[in-house]
Amino acid sequence: QVQLVESGGGLVQPGGSLRLSCAASGFTFSWSGMRWYRQAPGKERELVAFITQLGAGTRYADSVLGRFTISRDNGKNTVSLQMNSLKPEDTAVYYCNAALFPDNWGQGTRVTVSS
Repeated sequence: QVQLVESGGGLVQPGGSLRLSCAASGFTFSWSGMRWYRQAPGKERELVAFITQLGAGTRYADSVLGRFTISRDNGKNTVSLQMNSLKPEDTAVYYCNAALFPDNWGQGTRVTVSS
């Protein structure tokens, strides 16, 4: 059974940083690309970042390029999202997702950027 557990969210001031983590289980983690999505209040879920199976390739939404960094540890079955220079528009619930199991979602972790 695929399980994804996100953590690391919280309240941060504009310009601050947060590091999100996602612990994955129930599948062979290194076989799957991993994604971070976010959903802001009243908006559709959007793809934020993607990392390939071995971490050699990454892609980012234009809105976070240069500020967010996705990484993974295949030995620990975790994927992380380092978020710097946070803006109020980054406020959302953040979810990780496995490309091999796109219908499986965790509970998400809430990020609020506000002064």
